[in-house]
Amino acid sequence: MTRKTFLFLIPEFYLICATLYYWILTSSLLNPIAIALLAILIFQAISKKIITGLALAVIFIVLNLYMVLALLSELSEFTERNTAFDELLIMGSIFLGLNIVMSIIMFVKYIKRQLYLENHKEQHIA
Repeated sequence: MTRKTFLFLIPEFYLICATLYYWILTSSLLNPIAIALLAILIFQAISKKIITGLALAVIFIVLNLYMVLALLSELSEFTERNTAFDELLIMGSIFLGLNIVMSIIMFVKYIKRQLYLENHKEQHIA
């Protein structure tokens, strides 16, 4: 694997690691959501299909924005600010923030790839 190929796949590798982390935190060996997301992410890392990449990016953006709402809901249950509140706020914000950033990078990457392919086809037709 060349360095350029590895850099191209950083969002997929990160999202695979984030999904594994989520799966470990659920403490359930048979987690169908985690299994499905891992299977699709691994398929995407191998096949590099534009439509699948865009769909995955949008799915991860929506899921993580939903999780931001869940984080805010959880934080609102604290009656006073303590170390548990601070840990949840910091770790949750970092984890969800990185997930959203990587999903956006993945989305932009496949949009650019789609535009490049469309421009390349137009040049061959003309």
